[in-house]
Amino acid sequence: MPSIDIRLAMSPEACLAYYQGRADQVITHSLDGRRVVFPAAALRRIVGRDGAQGCFRLYFSATGKFEDIQPVGQGGP
Repeated sequence: MPSIDIRLAMSPEACLAYYQGRADQVITHSLDGRRVVFPAAALRRIVGRDGAQGCFRLYFSATGKFEDIQPVGQGGP
């Protein structure tokens, strides 16, 4: 399964728009500079009291459809 690593630093307030459905996609950049788009609903899996903070690995199907998001640890990959 293809994957890409990203770093997020989103405050709880910034996550709220995504969580409430006012935004349907998250647009960010991978650690190697590529533009990455994934469903905002994925944030529900990782948002904590401090928002969405840290490095995460996004998993995609062979056709590029988002499948999963997992934390990669404190310091990144």
